[in-house]
Amino acid sequence: MINIKTLTHQIFCVCLILLFAASCTSKPISFTNDEIETVNKYSQKMRVLLTTDKSDSLFLRQQAKDFSDADLQSDIFKNLKTQMLFTVQDTANTGVGIAAPQVGISRRLIAVQRFDKPDEPFEFYANAYIVYYSDEKRIGAEGCLSIPDWRGNVERSETIVIKYIDTENLKPRTDTVSGFTAVIFQHEVDHLDGVLFIDKLYTPSDCGNDNQ
Repeated sequence: MINIKTLTHQIFCVCLILLFAASCTSKPISFTNDEIETVNKYSQKMRVLLTTDKSDSLFLRQQAKDFSDADLQSDIFKNLKTQMLFTVQDTANTGVGIAAPQVGISRRLIAVQRFDKPDEPFEFYANAYIVYYSDEKRIGAEGCLSIPDWRGNVERSETIVIKYIDTENLKPRTDTVSGFTAVIFQHEVDHLDGVLFIDKLYTPSDCGNDNQ
């Protein structure tokens, strides 16, 4: 005959073990107080960091950190995305892509205008890494929201594979992208690694107007 008291105790112990295991495997929100303060002080457009400012320039050279799952489900992350979108679509200085470090948040988040999709939407990619670069290259003019009044030609891969986290279900995803949209991805992921397009200049050029 089963002892109810013993069974209840065993169930309680199992629940405690499962709760402890879950707390060990799930990472808490990792946003710093400075990051939270930076996001919260804006309601729409954020300040874009510029290489003409020494402290901004040093910040832009940092290696951005990944988000935890808890970060991606937080209100602060949602607000960051909203404000980055306002910033890149600012009519006074419109871009085709933006990275979180450009607005003072050293995290692996980029927004890219998908010119390869209907209606050319902006889409966000968290914990973004490029895991494949094609040998086929293209050379084109680039600019940057963080580098005012400067443009130059950069050699980029024609096709890339981007790895990122789907923020809806927290599952890893990959996407193969080609053409000009692939160039935007490469430019923005470079920002996450502390690299600017001026580090990769092929031939200086004044042509074109698209900022990234």
